Amino acid sequence: MLLGVVAGLAHFYMWRRLVRDTTVAGGRGRRWGTVALVSAYVVMLGALGFGGEVALVAWPGYLWLAMMFYLTILLGIFEIPRVVLLRRRVKAPVLVGAEQQAEPEGTSRRVFISRSFALASGLTAGGLVGYGATQALGDPEITSVPVTLSKLDPSLSGFRIAVVSDIHLGPLRGRSHTERIVRMINEQQPDLVAIVGDLVDGTVDKLGEAAAPLKDLVSRHGSFFVTGNHEYYSGFEPWLLELERLGVNPLRNERVAIQRGGAAFDLAGVNDVAGRNFNDAPDFARTLDGRDTTRPVVLMAHQPVQVEDAAKHGVDLQLSGHTHGGQMFPFHAIVPVQQPVVAGLEKIDGTWVYVTRGAGFWGPPVRVGAPPEISMIQLSG
Repeated sequence: MLLGVVAGLAHFYMWRRLVRDTTVAGGRGRRWGTVALVSAYVVMLGALGFGGEVALVAWPGYLWLAMMFYLTILLGIFEIPRVVLLRRRVKAPVLVGAEQQAEPEGTSRRVFISRSFALASGLTAGGLVGYGATQALGDPEITSVPVTLSKLDPSLSGFRIAVVSDIHLGPLRGRSHTERIVRMINEQQPDLVAIVGDLVDGTVDKLGEAAAPLKDLVSRHGSFFVTGNHEYYSGFEPWLLELERLGVNPLRNERVAIQRGGAAFDLAGVNDVAGRNFNDAPDFARTLDGRDTTRPVVLMAHQPVQVEDAAKHGVDLQLSGHTHGGQMFPFHAIVPVQQPVVAGLEKIDGTWVYVTRGAGFWGPPVRVGAPPEISMIQLSG
């Protein structure tokens, strides 16, 4: 509801700058421009309301959401030069056309300036969205991340964990998306695969086929999963059962020992914080108490903010996602309001936390300044 109101205000602002200020009152241009913006707003609301179930609505609706976002920002940035030019008493080129020639010179000048800024905004926004779509829909990057853990036994040095998050299977991303991710992970020949939440945006009945290629993941020590917030919106219990059937092991406030060459580290997983509203809250004490503190623990936790509890329990490395690296510039500057790390590796209160940008997207199929990735963590002692 709130998003609809905000989007409505943004569309009214765009109408003023893109339609009213660039057309002649009563002309066909203004009528058609108004119809186009109203239609785009309705399609966008459809995508937000039920586009999660209908790809035909989701594609144009979410793409327009990205266009609306960048158009609003760019038009706002151009407000100052626009106002300055409109106030200057300099003769501007007179637009050609019967309607414009009939208008007073001042009016023609205002229309010319408004059209110039509208065109600049539209071309820039279109370029950003087009570029962002190629990034979002293209192959994820493979990011190599060396991490030193002081407790790690030397025989475990070089242990490689493939970390993938925020795949977001749904109306815009299906089976082929999963197949590509599985292929790219398998090509890296990891020792272990960690899927740190937000795999799906829909039920098992609708997306089970899209997730099926996960059964083909290959690693020496198996594949593991923890819930993200979107699993709770999609029916987390059926999904946990489905993942077990596919050979992906959910870690629900529990840990397992990963052993090689007589040495070991603990792999732990906690539920996402959204589980508190579904009687499935994260429980760090249950997950980590009573373990052998002489060996390191690697924790899978969907949201970076969970590092606050992880550090209190002596976690050596936390693997997270959730942020998408901001997904669309300049959201990377807003994420720190809620999360301690936007993307990459940082140490917080003595605990390393690595946040992957995710391999999919949520909402608009657009990524600007935050390309999708699959991360390869290489441990060393």
